[in-house]
Amino acid sequence: MMRRARHRTYSAASLVRHAVSGHRGWPRVIPDDRPRPGYEVVIIGAGGHGLAAAYYLARDHGIRDVAVVDKGYLGGGNVTRNTAIVRSNYFLPARGDIADWSLDLWEGLSEELNFNVMFSQGGVLNLAHSTSQLDDFARRANAMAIRGVPAELLDVEEVAARVPRIDISDTPRYPVKGGLLQRRGGTIRHDAVAWGYARAAAALGVDIIQNREVTGVASAGGRVTGVETPRGAIGADRVVSAVSAGSTQIAQAAGLTLPVESHLLQAAVTEPLAPVLDLVVTHGLVNFYVSQTDKGELLLGGNIDGYNTRSSRGDLAPLEEAARTLVSLFPSFSRVRLLRTWGGVVDMSMDGAPILSETPLDGFYLNTGWCYGGFKTTPAVGKLLAEMVASGATPAMAAPFALDRFTSGRIVPEEGHGPKPWMYH
Repeated sequence: MMRRARHRTYSAASLVRHAVSGHRGWPRVIPDDRPRPGYEVVIIGAGGHGLAAAYYLARDHGIRDVAVVDKGYLGGGNVTRNTAIVRSNYFLPARGDIADWSLDLWEGLSEELNFNVMFSQGGVLNLAHSTSQLDDFARRANAMAIRGVPAELLDVEEVAARVPRIDISDTPRYPVKGGLLQRRGGTIRHDAVAWGYARAAAALGVDIIQNREVTGVASAGGRVTGVETPRGAIGADRVVSAVSAGSTQIAQAAGLTLPVESHLLQAAVTEPLAPVLDLVVTHGLVNFYVSQTDKGELLLGGNIDGYNTRSSRGDLAPLEEAARTLVSLFPSFSRVRLLRTWGGVVDMSMDGAPILSETPLDGFYLNTGWCYGGFKTTPAVGKLLAEMVASGATPAMAAPFALDRFTSGRIVPEEGHGPKPWMYH
């Protein structure tokens, strides 16, 4: 069933009229959609991946009979509970190709969506704290070069020139020995990504249904037939689960058991400062990262809390560790005060790589297990999911992330993207 696109245009006169009336009477940017009895495609999860998949289904494949269903409000999940870092400095081609394709798409996304997603390519610098780690970074840089991804190996003096406030003395417990710089990486405004994709998808006729939790996956004869909610069933020919930490429950409702656990990942921002940091800096040993937002806040984070949870409220220890690491790298930040903290529940797979896959239940698709790397791959994952659903076949770039790799042994043990997930199982 084809649906008519919903487009809104505003004349100069209407903009002035709304302004002088105190902005009363503006139509809703995202329509308050009520679900219809059935759709061609239902996507569970109104996060970045789910919204991007809906948008590309409508734009690239002409499938507009789509509903995106979320248990909460738009942008209330992990898409706006991360640290907004985008990069493609991976070692293995499987992860690197998706991340690098996403960088290509990020660079043109504001223009494509007609919505400023505030992409800033200041660069991502991974610090090395030993000569052996610097050798490992050289290996990763060579692997990136083979894929055509530029990377620079920096010595201590070059790190100091790029980040003048960093402590390059032998005083810290882990002295800086050099670093790996990807100039093309940076940050992007996460809530703008959610709203940009949501507006664009809605304009093409996609229904975005908020505050409607999916509690079950309906099937008959080995094929999916829709989803169940406390307020009634919604039929669907195909169903996509893109709910991050909720993936295990959705999969169980479909009769599947996933090799995925949920962990809390916390972050924090400080009070605003004058511009002092124009790139993302990461610590190579304690999984620390820091950048500066457009408002001047230092945005920092570190390790997951280390135990299974689905709560977004965590312990103080990871934040204390992040604060200690910040001060060890940047002693001049010791008097800066924390402004606020938050947490996102991440889905951790057994090999640290995502599951982007068809399933034994015909018409049911999974997108989960992204660990630390989900947000940065949003545009490419949206395109891959859309192609998978529209064609009924697995795109070549998604093939390494099939669900059955955990039984076949063809895992994707990515190096250099963060702590090894099996350390926490």
